[in-house]
Amino acid sequence: MKALDSTKVSPLSSTREALGGDRFVRVRKRDLERLSTEVMQLREFLPKVINRDFIDCLHKARSLETLKEQSQQEQQQLKQECLHLRSRLEALQAECQREREEKMVLREQLWESREQLQQQAEFCTGLGAASCTLLWSASRREEAVRDILADGKLEPFLKVAGQTLESFVKSLDEEEKPQQNYSSHEHQFVLALAGIITNLAAVTSGRDFISSSAHILLDTLMQLLGLMKPGVFPKLKVLMLMALYNVSISVNGLTYISESPALLPLICTLLKDRDSEVCLQALRLLQSLLVEGKALEQLTPDLLSSLPIGHIRQLASSRHATLRQTAQEALEDLERLTNSQNAACEKEQ
Repeated sequence: MKALDSTKVSPLSSTREALGGDRFVRVRKRDLERLSTEVMQLREFLPKVINRDFIDCLHKARSLETLKEQSQQEQQQLKQECLHLRSRLEALQAECQREREEKMVLREQLWESREQLQQQAEFCTGLGAASCTLLWSASRREEAVRDILADGKLEPFLKVAGQTLESFVKSLDEEEKPQQNYSSHEHQFVLALAGIITNLAAVTSGRDFISSSAHILLDTLMQLLGLMKPGVFPKLKVLMLMALYNVSISVNGLTYISESPALLPLICTLLKDRDSEVCLQALRLLQSLLVEGKALEQLTPDLLSSLPIGHIRQLASSRHATLRQTAQEALEDLERLTNSQNAACEKEQ
């Protein structure tokens, strides 16, 4: 290649002219050779450098760039969603605060309503206790019982009385102390209800009515006596047992209660009660069963083996005079029944 002098046109002049330039670039021969050498070296070494790994790295770089752009877009979108959720959270927090304030107001109103309801309940219980106590006293007169029957309201009254007694007994604390003083209006109320039923059953007309039209009440009384724990509210037990005893004076009443499979186990349990009055009334009810042949037929054949004879003998030695006498009479009735059954067995043989 010949050297370029100042009068000759540079090889780049055509390029400049093609590009519309009016100036020339002068290149030395040595620089051109060096440039040619570098181009040849690049042609030789470039394929070795730009191999498949390089291309893969380039593609990965482009992919990472694309992922970066996508990540930035997603991050921007998440940021917008976060702002949206934050605004919703603030709105919900404000709403929650309003509801909390409303709840506090409602809670105060609820406490006030409970207090008023408690006061009304205490007033109604006191009024009911006073009214039923007066009716209990009035029902001791036979004429008053007849007037009550003539009024035609006895059946719904007995229904409500049975439901009230059932609700009260089922709410009793099983761990109540036996010596607890039952003097509240509620206790006086249920005592008066049981006393009214007892007085009604003590009169012939009332006893007949209960025996024929108040079977649910009789079932309830026997059920509740079985639910009450020994030593708990003995006064109520005594009144309910007295009511059953008064009903048993009627043939129809005795026949009905003797058909209950729970009656004999109930009597056996109550004979072992801690209270002497409860034992006394249980013995009287047992005597009603023993003196009536039809009632004995309704009982289980192993009546004698089911009764706590040994405990009845202990009651026959009690310091309580009436209980002692009643237990002795019950033992005599049981002895007559035993002799009668033995005689019947010998006759059959």
